[in-house]
Amino acid sequence: MTTDLASLVKSLDLPAKVRLLTGASAFTLHPAPEIGLGELRFSDGPTGVRGLKFTAGRVVSLFPNATLLASTWDEGVLHEVGVLLAEEAMAQQIHVVLGPTINLHRSALGGRLFEAYSEDPLLTGKLAAAYVRGLQDNGIAACLKHLVANESETDRNTVDSVVDEATLRELYLLPFEMASDAWSIMAAYNDVNGVPATEQHHVINEIVKDAWGYSGLVMSDWFATKSAAPAANGGLDLVMPGPAGPWGDALVADVRAGLVDESVIDDHLQRLLLLAQRVGALGAERSWPSPLPLPDSPVRREQLTRLAATGMTVLRNTGDVLPLDRTQRVALIGRHAVETIDMGGGSAQVNPPHQVSVATGLTAALGAQVTVVDGVDVRTRPVPARDGFLTDPATGADGIRVTLLDASGEVLEDRFCPQAKTMVGMDDDFDGTVASARLSGRVSVSGSVELGVMGVGDWTVTEPAPLSYSLRASGNGFGEEVLTPPLRTDRFDVSAGDIFTATVTLTTPVGLFGLIAFHTPRSTVDVIDDAVRAAAGADVAVVVVGLTEEQETESVDKSTLGLPGAQDALVEAVAGAARRTVVVVNAATPVLMPWLSRVDAVLWAGLPGQEGGHAVAAALLGDIEPAGRLVTTFPAADGAAPAWSVTPVDGKLPYTEGTFIGYRGHFAGRAPEPAFWLGHGLGYGKWEYSDVRLVAGGEAPAVSATVTNAGARTSREVVQVYLRPAESDEPVRLVGWTSMTVAPGESARVTVRTDGRLWRKWDTTSESWTRLADGELLVARGLGDIRAVVS
Repeated sequence: MTTDLASLVKSLDLPAKVRLLTGASAFTLHPAPEIGLGELRFSDGPTGVRGLKFTAGRVVSLFPNATLLASTWDEGVLHEVGVLLAEEAMAQQIHVVLGPTINLHRSALGGRLFEAYSEDPLLTGKLAAAYVRGLQDNGIAACLKHLVANESETDRNTVDSVVDEATLRELYLLPFEMASDAWSIMAAYNDVNGVPATEQHHVINEIVKDAWGYSGLVMSDWFATKSAAPAANGGLDLVMPGPAGPWGDALVADVRAGLVDESVIDDHLQRLLLLAQRVGALGAERSWPSPLPLPDSPVRREQLTRLAATGMTVLRNTGDVLPLDRTQRVALIGRHAVETIDMGGGSAQVNPPHQVSVATGLTAALGAQVTVVDGVDVRTRPVPARDGFLTDPATGADGIRVTLLDASGEVLEDRFCPQAKTMVGMDDDFDGTVASARLSGRVSVSGSVELGVMGVGDWTVTEPAPLSYSLRASGNGFGEEVLTPPLRTDRFDVSAGDIFTATVTLTTPVGLFGLIAFHTPRSTVDVIDDAVRAAAGADVAVVVVGLTEEQETESVDKSTLGLPGAQDALVEAVAGAARRTVVVVNAATPVLMPWLSRVDAVLWAGLPGQEGGHAVAAALLGDIEPAGRLVTTFPAADGAAPAWSVTPVDGKLPYTEGTFIGYRGHFAGRAPEPAFWLGHGLGYGKWEYSDVRLVAGGEAPAVSATVTNAGARTSREVVQVYLRPAESDEPVRLVGWTSMTVAPGESARVTVRTDGRLWRKWDTTSESWTRLADGELLVARGLGDIRAVVS
């Protein structure tokens, strides 16, 4: 039955309409029973469906991060991920998942790149479209974010991204266009060419809604909306979060003053009702399937292990040291081996049932053949207590106890916090205002330890020794109280069973608070000495290095691609002592590898999700082929890239490289030869190409080739086709790819169909699309390994 949405809109008066266009809470919308509209429920979702709570929500599955999933170069994988995320959403009765993130990897310094797929618009767009289909085939709305030119985090709420029209359309809008079957889109924090993204009449109205015919809803990023009439007229349909915001009475007044036509409000509301209808929140309430796989169920563990391992990428494999021989003695070394980083920081974080370390995964596979040695420190900023260092004094479970109190000292809520942190002001389900919070945890170790607190406020530590101090936000960025709150630690001598208790008097209505606990750090020299001894006594050393949520996070960009701490020195020392050295890189984005020529193999493992350690073990041992191909070009040095700086000057960040980002700029000689090209990945096969030919002309030609697996193992190959335009001022670009799995000694005939959208350019004179002149098609395993040229 089709609902007359326009009639429902007309049945409401102006204040009632406007009320529905701002959220009711952090992650919900207002219901309107009089027109059959139920509550819509949103959840952050790039790496798991967290639910309605920022930290205090239910246990949910933690998926591999976006760059790792995208490294499969497989639309089927991303469709499967969409289906699984839909299951996670349905288990919580969530209607809208806030993903995928489809901003491009403009500069490798971008702190939030781990949430986004690639530096390439075609790869990003096709994978995002598959993810969207997987979600929406199950009645769960996807939300494309962040519209648009939102490729870095520095000054993200005030930065003005200065982008020419051709670059905007050919690069940064293309993934949104390709995935525009999504039922919602999120407008970004930044300005674009001097206009806030939430007021972008040109982008939202003229391009997205008019040129593309987009029927979905455009919502703001959280707290991004800066105005009433300009945002409403600029095409924004929904302000998030609520219940406060810049619309409400101000927007009603602007309509009545003639600054906004009421038909604009009606269009916004009709789009919201269409979203509600699509997800089953308008009219008869939808049914929610049950039971669904639990986050720690065998089926979910298998899925998440396979998805992570398949996307891992073999960057180097001298002498076929990988896959590892199961009879070898392995020295497993590194802080990332024992504390594997499975997710990035910020709003992408979830509360998983567990996070399997590489040490746990490889030891489970090889048993006593593995010797585990901790590595050098990798953080400058400690994190909330983990790995059972603190336990809840009430239940004994890993985590802490938090009691929230009002100004009179009455208890508002008593919380168990398994991640040793909690959000105040966004996760609250009670009436009343939090004035203070008491945090406590039982210490599980004895000796000299570092204990501390995190969060804005006035703190008093009562046990194990009295201390008082204040912590304040630095003022360096929006959302610091939530995303990177201040912290302090002090050294204490404790006995197992001691209670650590601290109370904070709040000075901000919203913030993240937690307890920190960790062992007193050892000297770098002692740590490296231990690693060298272990490496010398093993058949192979596996060193796990990487980044942390300090570098890969919302709200902060990187300043270097170098590994933090003394990790490079650790690798160099191990490589000098070991018979063979394998390096596993536990990071979502490029890192510098000054030791590359001195190690035998490198496996790029991304942020592999809750089953990360099992996935790394499966990839190292060949139980699952790490068949990934890079989705981002790895620069050979800091600054050695076509686009680098993420720091605005006088508030502006010019995209001066135009369409020559990433591999496009490297190939044109606008940056030095990279360490690894987009599309690079060795897998565990060896490939020969023959009989490459153009099989179809026209607007979007196709290329066929015979690929032969000359290796000893069944392997998956990704055949990539790039266009090198005849026009010298146009960059090379990926125009198509396909993949196949081939047994050793066997061949497959494949056809790669190119995408017509990459054969066009935006003519700024005629303000229209024109076709590129013909050029050469490069058939390649990444642009560093071109196998044939056809024209």
